[in-house]
Amino acid sequence: MSFELVGSDLTRAMLERGDEQVWCAVSNESEQDVINTIKNIDRNFIVHIVSFKDGCFLCKEKRAWKYAVPIKKTPLTQNDIIL
Repeated sequence: MSFELVGSDLTRAMLERGDEQVWCAVSNESEQDVINTIKNIDRNFIVHIVSFKDGCFLCKEKRAWKYAVPIKKTPLTQNDIIL
């Protein structure tokens, strides 16, 4: 039986592995709220997560978040937009 880590569980695993900064969409409401942040591209809630302590994710700016879902930030290429 195998399972795939997703959402905040994946972020915690990445931090435990030793990743020092993980780009994440964050929320204090719910994982679904984080998904909405990603869909709406709300930059106010995309931060570098640097640690997990006392049940909260801490960002580089020292704010605490209950949920943090890792995202991938990459620049677009010509192939991405089929130009």
